[in-house]
Amino acid sequence: MKLEAALKHFSPQGMHISEDVKGTSPDRLTGTDVMAAIGTTSSRARFGLAAFFGKAGISKTDEQLAVQALAQFAIKNAPKNVRKAAGDKLGACMLTLAQFAFAEYSCSAATSVMCHSCCGTGRTTKEQVTRKVSYPWGKAPYWASRSGAVRPSDWELWTEVTEVVPAVCDVCEGKGTISARCRCGGIGEVVDRKATKERGVPVFKTCERCSGIGFSAISSATVYRVILKRLPDLHQSSWSRNWKPLFEMLVDTLRKWECQAAVEFEKATT
Repeated sequence: MKLEAALKHFSPQGMHISEDVKGTSPDRLTGTDVMAAIGTTSSRARFGLAAFFGKAGISKTDEQLAVQALAQFAIKNAPKNVRKAAGDKLGACMLTLAQFAFAEYSCSAATSVMCHSCCGTGRTTKEQVTRKVSYPWGKAPYWASRSGAVRPSDWELWTEVTEVVPAVCDVCEGKGTISARCRCGGIGEVVDRKATKERGVPVFKTCERCSGIGFSAISSATVYRVILKRLPDLHQSSWSRNWKPLFEMLVDTLRKWECQAAVEFEKATT
């Protein structure tokens, strides 16, 4: 049984009644058997199972456990130049790298985050310049509207006033959330217009924006800007040479932990 199949036991839809023979049915494992297999897997690959459940959104505690374990792993395996540059802020920097690494590991086309521009409300404010009319005598004189010899500019005064008015958030377009899905719809492919026009049939090519993964991955420049707030003297060359490979290694470590947990879960359910 694959590890992904265990997720359905955390959100049961109801009782399933069938006439299948339990010994030959692919659903021969009961919920109790799956929970026992999860316990066995947790004892053998604890961090990998926690990372998987955290990525699937099953448990926030497992996500925190995986991030803490990854931060400890980063502290132990940090290169010498990284330790020297971080100094006494090594723990905080490694925790930041671990959080971004977990976000990169768990990101998919279905991932959406709250818009920080409007705090998830979808509404914001903007400044708008409006022109308002005022009258020197408090109001328009009675004879002004009936006199053809007097122009409106003789008794009206226009002033420009800057007001703060409510508006729709431009970042999330009023949705309150920002999706990581690429413009290709999460497929990873887009129509090649030139080749389609030449051949007369739809021709697809790899999406250039997401490189075929279907969503916008976290760029290393974003992680660098966050680390730069803790270490203002960290140069771009040092980040690219020493810190970026460490960040990529943390992402690969989470995937290796998940693969190990998947192998142990299949052994427990065989």
